[in-house]
Amino acid sequence: MNKVGIVGAGITDCRGRWVEATYWDLFQQATRAALADAQMTADECDSVVYGIYNDIFEHQAIPESSLTGWIGMTNKPGTRVTSGGATGFYAMRTAIMEVASGMSEVVLCAGGEKATDCFDPRSKTATPMVIDTIAKSWDPFYEYPLGATASDSYMQLCMGYNDSYPNDIGDSMVRAKIIEILNHAGNRNPYAQRRDETVTCEQVLASRWIIAPFLRLLEVCMYTEGAGAVIFANEKKAHEISERTGKPILWVKGVGAANESYGAGRGSFYKPLDRIVSDHLAAYRAYEMAGVKPSDIQLIELHDAFVAQLMITMGEMGFVPMGRTRNLIDEGVMVDPRDLRDDEMPPKGKLLVNPSGGLIFGGHFVGGSNMFSMWSCRREMINRKAPLGLVHGTGGINAVFGGAIVVELDEGGAR
Repeated sequence: MNKVGIVGAGITDCRGRWVEATYWDLFQQATRAALADAQMTADECDSVVYGIYNDIFEHQAIPESSLTGWIGMTNKPGTRVTSGGATGFYAMRTAIMEVASGMSEVVLCAGGEKATDCFDPRSKTATPMVIDTIAKSWDPFYEYPLGATASDSYMQLCMGYNDSYPNDIGDSMVRAKIIEILNHAGNRNPYAQRRDETVTCEQVLASRWIIAPFLRLLEVCMYTEGAGAVIFANEKKAHEISERTGKPILWVKGVGAANESYGAGRGSFYKPLDRIVSDHLAAYRAYEMAGVKPSDIQLIELHDAFVAQLMITMGEMGFVPMGRTRNLIDEGVMVDPRDLRDDEMPPKGKLLVNPSGGLIFGGHFVGGSNMFSMWSCRREMINRKAPLGLVHGTGGINAVFGGAIVVELDEGGAR
């Protein structure tokens, strides 16, 4: 298997609405930024992998077909990936496999979404249509007609987890303090959707309930329009590009993935509602492939659709004990980025989680959100000289799709 390196990454501004840009334009912006970062042209890419979650958002079936020429990939192979919220992860996994197999030397992986082009004429807002579009992912005969939503899906898990592990994620103040930390991280990200906001614990606790007792309005990710791109290359090409740019390579050390059953219940053929088993399996498969332990990793970009889910996922991935995920706050495991310089890592035993602001403050353009996470992980690892980082993705009804990528900073740095 060929060694795979990350040699370029770029993202657009994350916005609640890009009035002046089509999704074609957003993919162009992200591709241009990634190519500029790697000091490459599109001609040097052998193929492209697209991360596009939802055709309805783009108002076009097979939307990748019209992107091919717009981003300079004419007459090159292209693969479209869609896996719900985990679309970005699975798109990157596909690109990594293509380079690792030797099928391609350099692969562009680009993902994005134009979610709020939807419009509901009765409310005169996008929200009802966006929720309805996402709800079409559910069982069309029983769940969708009952009004299933993404919030319902994740909160089922949180309620099940709370039954098995009481007195953990149910503490509203713990969740509010995590929100404050993510807010401070988002303030440092020049592309974050909510980079100019200040959100306090008091504001979180005063925000209205979406689903009590685990989800208030200020504890949830946003609809975002934007795009991101990452360039993967084999060892020879990665070193050539690194020499050209003077930037160190991020090597892909481990990749893990798992898809749980759709149906909830007990037994191996069902999805347990008190766990996110896919996150656990994906992370530990990535650790095994990389030859590392959770304690070796201090910089994490985690898919935080909801704060309570972030806490469970941190337990599933082995960074805090299951049932004591509140240690993120109670024992100060999760570091406030204001306590670190931009070139500094936290002390041993502490974790820098979502320095991008995550999906909650950074942005969640579903098809490319995990590319956004990889862009941030790479940026932070280079700036802080962090030896290892982890990027996580999750998605699907009841968080049944899990993915993790462990990346390592090249020991030689920029050559």
